[in-house]
Amino acid sequence: MTRNKMLSRALFAVLSGAAAFGAQAADAPGFYAGVGAGQSFVDEGAYDDEDTAFSAFGGYQFNRYFGLEAGYADLGKLEPDAVGNALEASSVYFTAVGTLPFTEKFSGYAKAGMQRWDLDTAIPGLVGTRDDSGTDPTYGVGLQYRFNDSVALRGEYSRFEIEDVDADLAQLQVRFDF
Repeated sequence: MTRNKMLSRALFAVLSGAAAFGAQAADAPGFYAGVGAGQSFVDEGAYDDEDTAFSAFGGYQFNRYFGLEAGYADLGKLEPDAVGNALEASSVYFTAVGTLPFTEKFSGYAKAGMQRWDLDTAIPGLVGTRDDSGTDPTYGVGLQYRFNDSVALRGEYSRFEIEDVDADLAQLQVRFDF
């Protein structure tokens, strides 16, 4: 299955869920879910590349200022500058999200937490098996514009630490509140 098909199916599932569960006020506690697409970047050591990346996330907003979020990010395939193996990376993460409302519809947020990353090839120079995985911090910042009580557009920049390599992810996300 191609990434575009997977993204289309994920977006359809989230839209269907939003329609089925209805909407709630943006400042009220409740669940949310969303999807995102963008670019992943690596510029460290033998790696200086970018690729298309996708994400899916869900969380619980406790109040206007704080929530918890879990998600999955497919960071794509990152090629080395010279000889070496490409890194196909993905991450499952859990973060705390702090939100600062600027206006009724526009806010900024920061998130930090832990992630479980998975590579299908070990990072050159690091001890590991052919299938490398581990747990490291992740963090990010973003801006959110709320169209109505149930739909918001987010722009987010996140960092996923993977051993000694930092993978950055810039993306646009659509968030649906239930």
